Amino acid sequence: MSATRGEKPYRVYRGGRVKGKVPTIPRPTRERNGDGDGRSNYRGPGAKRPATGWRGWSWKRWTGLTILAVFLFLFFWILAAYLSFRGGVKDANKRLPESARLALVPDNGMMLGHASDILLLGTDHSLNASRASDQHSDSIQILRTDPKHHKLIYLSIPRDLRVPNIPGHGPDKINAAFQIGGARLAARTVHEYTGLPINHIVVVNFHSFSKLIDKLGGIDINVPAPILSNKFDCPYSTNERCARWKGWRFRKGVQHMNGYRALIYSRVRENKLNPADTDITRGGRQQAVLQALMSKLASTGTFFKLPFIGGDLMKPLATDLTPTEFIQLGWLKMRAGTTLHCRLGGRADGGYIDPSEDNAAVIAMVKGESAAQPPPPNGDTFPPGCYTNRLPPGG
Repeated sequence: MSATRGEKPYRVYRGGRVKGKVPTIPRPTRERNGDGDGRSNYRGPGAKRPATGWRGWSWKRWTGLTILAVFLFLFFWILAAYLSFRGGVKDANKRLPESARLALVPDNGMMLGHASDILLLGTDHSLNASRASDQHSDSIQILRTDPKHHKLIYLSIPRDLRVPNIPGHGPDKINAAFQIGGARLAARTVHEYTGLPINHIVVVNFHSFSKLIDKLGGIDINVPAPILSNKFDCPYSTNERCARWKGWRFRKGVQHMNGYRALIYSRVRENKLNPADTDITRGGRQQAVLQALMSKLASTGTFFKLPFIGGDLMKPLATDLTPTEFIQLGWLKMRAGTTLHCRLGGRADGGYIDPSEDNAAVIAMVKGESAAQPPPPNGDTFPPGCYTNRLPPGG
């Protein structure tokens, strides 16, 4: 709104006035060459000095450097692990007699694309001096790979199974073949009875196996039922304490076991709490120990230990498998969508097991010629059959 005519737009205060100019004191200048009027010749902060060295790197460069460092670390770590592992495999190859290789059937191609049959023989005669000359194979299994169907098949063969012929010896328990002619005769006998081509062989020393478990920090095993074993391998040094000792005990449920405890668990042949436990269920326990160990070997913690224990992994083994074939086997295990646990069986006859007529059907399941079926109630003491994605009872 405009001011009214004749009226000033401001007020005049008549409190008095000093005549003349009021002097003011100028502020001191900030520059040496200031003109004294209080003003400064300051021209602003100017251009910022560029940072030098690593302090001037952008986040993109830092990210790239971090990725490169991680890649180089993993590369050299894997290289060190492989070299350590390869050295252990070469030692395991030397432990297998050259004669055993003569009984093997060559693969049709790489394991990644073709089926392969691997004979696993477990021996356990190192701890007891009275059994030093007993070279029977306590555990006999065949691992068959089926890469086309992403499947692994384990076939367990009872150690007391009577076979019609051990080449050059005649009918006997199948585990006697190892005692008579070592790994070579064992491979020939298993091939002749099952008809499966044995492409590779792995002999596992269970005593050394327990030392490997200790190096890995132990394994976790799910015990399906309580166990009170018969007296064997008494842990005490005096006869009096061994006489009072009842046997080895295992409670039901998941248990963390060291190497010696896992070895004892795999040895139990008699369970006083369950008379139905037999040598067949012992084989299931051995499979449980092997599976638990394989899971521990595939863990992240074991990966970071590989440069230091890569050679120790092979100490329990004597085998013809090469480092490359082991790597392929590990890849097939990781990719496997289905795992079959099969077993042969029969009727108990004293210290022998007479083969069941259904054993041929189980071998057909292993080959993939028929669908996997659990053991039928056929009257056998140890009925043969297959279990999909689970261990047999007792394992």
